[in-house]
Amino acid sequence: MLDIFITDKDAAATPVWQIRANEAEAWCETHAGPGAAWVATSGFKGEAGKVLLLPDGSGGLAGVLLGLGDGSDPFTAGALPASLPAGDYRLAGEIHGDVSKAVFAFALGTYRFTRYSGAKREWPRLVLPKGVDGEEVSRLARATFLARDLINTPAGDMGPADLAAAAEEVAKAHGASFSVIEGDDLLAENYPMVHAVGRAAAIAPRLIDMRWGREDAPKVTLVGKGVCFDTGGLDLKPASAMLLMKKDMGGAACTLALAQALMEAKLDIRLRLLIPAVENSVSGNAFRPGDVLQSRKGLTVEIGNTDAEGRLVLGDALAEADSEAPDLIIDMATLTGAARTALGPDLPPFYTDDDGLAEEIATSAEAMSDPLWRMPLWKPYDAWLESKIADVNHVADGPFAGSITAALFLRRFVEKAKAHVHFDIYGWAPKAKPGRPVGGEAQGIRALYHLLQRRYGA
Repeated sequence: MLDIFITDKDAAATPVWQIRANEAEAWCETHAGPGAAWVATSGFKGEAGKVLLLPDGSGGLAGVLLGLGDGSDPFTAGALPASLPAGDYRLAGEIHGDVSKAVFAFALGTYRFTRYSGAKREWPRLVLPKGVDGEEVSRLARATFLARDLINTPAGDMGPADLAAAAEEVAKAHGASFSVIEGDDLLAENYPMVHAVGRAAAIAPRLIDMRWGREDAPKVTLVGKGVCFDTGGLDLKPASAMLLMKKDMGGAACTLALAQALMEAKLDIRLRLLIPAVENSVSGNAFRPGDVLQSRKGLTVEIGNTDAEGRLVLGDALAEADSEAPDLIIDMATLTGAARTALGPDLPPFYTDDDGLAEEIATSAEAMSDPLWRMPLWKPYDAWLESKIADVNHVADGPFAGSITAALFLRRFVEKAKAHVHFDIYGWAPKAKPGRPVGGEAQGIRALYHLLQRRYGA
């Protein structure tokens, strides 16, 4: 369990009251003394994320008020850690909303990306409220921190080899088997699209493969897009579009983080994680617009744009995942700008043909306040991927429905699995919120963890 949590319910701790907008006056009426007077003097109105320290008569800290605004954000408690002096605290009075989410938010508020700058600080500690599973909260917080750290790390220190090393560290920590196919061995082992996308980079492409759990347990396979940096290839991105491309391995970061959480929870599943790790670079041997690539599945793929490389590496990885006919394949990728245009940065779309699975995902997303939205695999758009010289083109020839056509392309590589779902995530928080600083963000993993716990948990 994270060391910011205290399990001793009798520990002396400073109270923290949660105050909705316009509830400050009512709180003052029931809490006489200098604390109430200070609330009026400060002008505190319960604004979302605002923290007010209440002095006692001797200059110490008598309590804390946390503004919730209209209460629509369940993670407002993420504002507390950075605003409180070191010490022990407890949630007091009426606790609005889901208390477990408030505790999780408190944990999120302790995240800082400090690899290159910033001294570590002593964080305040929170007494775990009754009924909150501190181990579960800590497990999901650690997974979130792992995904954020991986995404936030620049490509110079998080290339394909570094991503493989990070995955191997997680595998070793949980007794999982681990293997990597690297460089030209990808051709020998029949992963031609992974090789084609990554061959122009100084660091060789590779396929990361992790397995964990008893062999006869239900098979759940995760596939994460690991494009550690994306120049766009010969269809070169403008400089402004390259600035955030260290996050193009966000799918790999999120699937690795999810795998860690599932292994920590000791879920009774046969878990497999596949990450095609590449850098889409420019050199004399870069793949070209108009090329036709062989794929692991046997389909020939015409290249319409080298900046749509993620679906290529995923295609080979999905074909391998599908070869074992697992109960469920989950793939996650920072795949298209079209998804952001449709739903913005905070609401990732997902695609599946399985209505029951879609309903489970929606239920888990709501339960965990981890927003996701189902988008249609609209079959008529499949014709937009036709090629005159190959089995399929990997992009449509028009500007519309880019996220849908990407999902339709990926669907071609899955036939045997009982169910498959594709997530087109952003992997980045462009605007700071309590507990969610600007930077890399884990999206969808709490909802998926909840879903898999409901399916396969004890």
